Amino acid sequence: MTTTTTHPFAAIILAAGKGTRMKSDTHKVLHAIAGKPMLLHLLDSLAEADLARTVVVAGDRHEQLAKALAGREVTVALQEPQLGTAHAALQAKAALADFSGLVLVCFGDCPMVQADTVRRLFAALEGGAKVAVLGFRPADPLAYGRIIADADGTVRKMVEFKDASPEERGVGLCNSGLIVAHSDDMWPLVESVGNDNAQGEYYLPDVATNAIARGDRVVVIETGADEVAGINSRAELAQAEARWQAARRLRAMDEGATLIAPETVFFAHDTQLGRDVTIEPNVFFGPGVRVADKVLIRANSHIEGASLASGVKVGPFARLRPGAVLEEDSFVGNFVEVKNAVLHQGAKASHLTYLGDATIGAGANIGAGTITCNYDGYFKYKTVIGERAFIGSNSALVAPVTIGADAIVAAGSTVSRDVAPGELRMVRAEQLVKDGWADRFHDTMKKKKAAEKKG
Repeated sequence: MTTTTTHPFAAIILAAGKGTRMKSDTHKVLHAIAGKPMLLHLLDSLAEADLARTVVVAGDRHEQLAKALAGREVTVALQEPQLGTAHAALQAKAALADFSGLVLVCFGDCPMVQADTVRRLFAALEGGAKVAVLGFRPADPLAYGRIIADADGTVRKMVEFKDASPEERGVGLCNSGLIVAHSDDMWPLVESVGNDNAQGEYYLPDVATNAIARGDRVVVIETGADEVAGINSRAELAQAEARWQAARRLRAMDEGATLIAPETVFFAHDTQLGRDVTIEPNVFFGPGVRVADKVLIRANSHIEGASLASGVKVGPFARLRPGAVLEEDSFVGNFVEVKNAVLHQGAKASHLTYLGDATIGAGANIGAGTITCNYDGYFKYKTVIGERAFIGSNSALVAPVTIGADAIVAAGSTVSRDVAPGELRMVRAEQLVKDGWADRFHDTMKKKKAAEKKG
């Protein structure tokens, strides 16, 4: 169900924690799922709900966040020192001083929150509630804070696990930490949070607790546990990746792709697949891949930043790097690497070939062992191969060089000058023949080896 709200909304994303369990020099929320930092997953999802303003509250390694968010309309606010989640949310107040609307507080390490869930949170305020919180029911509630609520979703109490009675701990509804209120209510409630606890910190759930205490209605909506799973360690990152990939594989098959062994195929966050695509086992997609209809991707291929047109065949054991463009019915076979190169319609490189910074004409055939020598250690140069050209096996094409249409490059040639259309280019040293030389060599060496054994 999709819901809407008439109020603009701002998001405060808390990302000030040190992320020590990651044991990484990279900020926790910049670790990637499907090739995309988890913080950007969350931002893009929130954007689908018509996000008007965004403040990311940072602390440790805030420079990394500022760099990752460059070019986005996001304000980075600094929390120093870190005195709890409510204190972190309060650091966004100055950036939102001129904002009037709904304010969502969420977490940068919970990247899978969906736009429709956010819309449902907003809609929960339409009936007069002042605060809405997001709850979930995990299979094992562990030490999560509990939400005690009526059947209609009215929250009676928010309680941390350590403070909960045995009866309260038996409640399965847990607090995700996500909370929303109108700015007119949010800031007074956040400012009212105290730090009278063992840690001396200001905790965000007390926003709801204080609202209940002053007589406001607080409501809870529910979502699935996977959507609000926090990522605090490498193991949890791997689990999130596995969940994302499993969902993406199902979607691919639902949309008309055949995955021979789905659990062995890995997609990027932006992989696009057409219908009647067949993907064999152990295929990895990096970011920026576009695959049209009726494409066959054979086993053990790695594809990143590439565009595959209808009828293309790739692999097995092929590598397509950024800038690879395969037009209709072209073919890249086993142990072929393509980088920043275009294979026009029907062109093929069947095996053991490197094509970099090149244009391959329609119907051209590239023999095994061919390489385009595109780099001199300082600059990249282009190779142009014309339509229906035939490049013999074990040829080196030293760029910049052009091979004309219908030309033939003989096997074993090193071509450093342009080849005219229809021309045969053969670049080989003259073969030297010495009759009987090999027989005399073998006789000499056998006698020498026998003499060494006797000695």
